[in-house]
Order: sequence, then C-alpha cells, then structure tokens
Amino acid sequence: MRNSNSPAKENIVLFPKTLDYYQIQLTVMLESERYGEAAELLRFLLQCQGQEARHYEEWQSLLEWLEAAFPYALQDKYINESQAYEEDIGEQEMARQLAKTKLQEDPEYAGKLLHRVMHEPLSEATLLALEQLSHFEGDEVDYALTEWVQNPGIHPILQFRTLQTLRRRGVQGAVELKRGPQNIVVEIDNVPLNKDEFPSQIAQVLERVAEHAEMHEPTLYYFAQELWEQFIMSIYGSEAYYTILTGEDGILDLWAGALHQTVSETLNGTRNEEETRAMYGITESMRFQFEQAYRMLNGFTGKRQ
Repeated sequence: MRNSNSPAKENIVLFPKTLDYYQIQLTVMLESERYGEAAELLRFLLQCQGQEARHYEEWQSLLEWLEAAFPYALQDKYINESQAYEEDIGEQEMARQLAKTKLQEDPEYAGKLLHRVMHEPLSEATLLALEQLSHFEGDEVDYALTEWVQNPGIHPILQFRTLQTLRRRGVQGAVELKRGPQNIVVEIDNVPLNKDEFPSQIAQVLERVAEHAEMHEPTLYYFAQELWEQFIMSIYGSEAYYTILTGEDGILDLWAGALHQTVSETLNGTRNEEETRAMYGITESMRFQFEQAYRMLNGFTGKRQ
C-alpha cells in the first residue's frame, strides 16, 4: 500500500526541478524518522534514468545503511502505536550498536563523520553522517558540533539538522547562530525533532494551502508540504519564523499565498500573483509583506527574482 501523497512510479525520467523536490522529500522522511518510506523512495530514485553518478552512489549508500540500521522499520510501515514505540526503541539500540561496531572497526570513524559534516556540501551523505553521529558516545562529538554549528556560512538546513543531532545527544544550553545579518540565539532543548514538535502555526499555513489545492491540485499541495518543512528549518529561530508564530490570520494567509505562488511557478512555469492574492484574501495593505515572503521562499529554492 502506498500513501496517497507519494509520487507515482509510472515515469522514471525526472526533470531537474522534480528531482530537487524528491531530494527534499527524502530529507524530510529521514528527519521525521520515516525510514521505511525513505527506503521506498530511494529504491524509486535508483530506478530513474539520466542522473549524475554521485546521486546514485549516495542513494545506494544511504539505502544500504537504512537496511542495516533499521531492518524492522523497512519490513512493515503500517503498525500500531505500541508496536511502533517498541520497535523504535529497538531500532535506536540497533543504531547505537552499529555505531559501536563501526568505531571498533575504525577508531577514527567518528572523526571521519565529523569531517564529512563540516567540510562537504549538503547532501544525503552529510545528513546520514549526522544521523550516525547521534548514536556515538563521548563528549568530543558534542564539543565539536556545538562549536562548529555557530560558525557563519553553514547551510541553514545542515545547521538545523546539526541542532537536532545535538538535542538527540542530550546536549543542553543555548547557541548563537549567524543567519545573514541576524544573530539569533537558539535553545537546543527546544529544537523540534520532527514536524509534529513545531508550533501549530507552522502547520496552519499548510492547512490554508490544502484548502485551495489538495483536491484540485494535489501535486502542488504535495510539493508545498515538502518545501514548507524544509524552508521552516532554514529560518528556524529567525525574525521571520517568530512572525509566523504570532498566528495572526493575515500573516498566515500571506505566507500560504507566497508558498502556493512559489510552488505553482516551479511546477507550471507561470506567475499569476493577482489570482493568488485574491485566493488567499491578501489585501493591498499586506502586499509588501506577501512579496517579502515570496522572495524569501524563492531565495530558498534558488530561483532568480
């Protein structure tokens, strides 16, 4: 059985932008510990044609690690909550044992993972390294990651995932991060480990998009979910993030409209700002803030303004 929001497999030739979204989806699945679904998506991506060799190598490496570390999660995704909890505990212990075995085989293994995280571009491989570092014992990893994550110039997704790793490792206290011109302070204890731990206002933006797109444009809504989750990670703790958390209807509407507009342009290649603003009830007085949100989302996706 496949989740109704999952991509179909009929077409295994991916356009570049579609591949980017699948990469985002894979990251989200790993972040939310949906390992069975991540393995299924990896198998799908490995069937696709015409991608760079490095992508296939990363996908295969990640799939092999998932199969070794979380075999129970890959056997059956549709289990009740008590079984899920028991198996989650077992999977965590298995991951710790796997990390311990790796360290016994190679005493420098933790250092190699740290080097990958700190010196290689953001990819499935660096996210996998962070996941593995969650299960290594020792203060050295805590100190190294805590000091490094506060450096300027780190990709915001990698920065956020590092904060999650620190929280999983039980590190406490605050870190000061550089986000463009902003200096922000983040309490590690409060960093969400999955989308359900984010404040409800974050989900309310997606709910507004769902009202307009889920039935008539399911593909748009599917991609909007993935883009929004990644974008929120990238702005976590910033002024824009806390503006969303005010929960004001106008603020949530304009962010929903900007998200809808961004994904629609990516998928369809057309821009109809007036129609989007009317759809979400964005008045002329809110237009400037809508355009700011739109530019931030486009900047995150790497599109030219």
